[in-house]
Amino acid sequence: MNLRPFIPYLLAIAAWPACAQAPTPEAEADAQKARISTERKAVEARYDQDRAVCFQKFAVQDCLNDARRKRRTQVEDLKRQEAAINDADRQRRAAAQLDKLDQKAQPSADEAANRERALQSQKDREQRAADRETSRQEREAQEAANRQAFQNKQRANAQEQARLAERRAQEAVERQRYEDRLKKAEQDKAELDERNAKRTKPRGAPLPTPP
Repeated sequence: MNLRPFIPYLLAIAAWPACAQAPTPEAEADAQKARISTERKAVEARYDQDRAVCFQKFAVQDCLNDARRKRRTQVEDLKRQEAAINDADRQRRAAAQLDKLDQKAQPSADEAANRERALQSQKDREQRAADRETSRQEREAQEAANRQAFQNKQRANAQEQARLAERRAQEAVERQRYEDRLKKAEQDKAELDERNAKRTKPRGAPLPTPP
């Protein structure tokens, strides 16, 4: 039987399982992550075994230190592999997202112009709102400054009135004290004059000598 006419079909059939079984990047990443998880468990299991062996040796601490170094080296290697896989996975997802966006981002000239006008209109509205807010804040700040200035003026006036009232009261007290001193001085002078008058009054004529 001549098989030459069937060779293309046979080759296609032979190649089909390889094509069908080619893993996707996501499946490959999942497989690598699963492998790393399995190896990490194996590292921890070996570390537990090494620790158990160390406790049966004379130099326990040295053995434990060696076991820890060995475990740390293996774990760090797995972490590096995992980080590389995650980084590649992120890059792949980012590239896929960009491709998806590129496929969707095919606006016409009118759509682009409309979008530009809408953006400009939004910016103008935001600018007007910002200007109104700035004006409102400036107005409120000026009103607050005016109120504060008025309150300061009122307070200063009240303090000045209080000082004047206190000074007038003090002057009244001083004036009363001065008048009291004058009155007392006049009284003292009158009493002194009265005493002096009594001392300088001429004596009466002596009584006649009896016969």
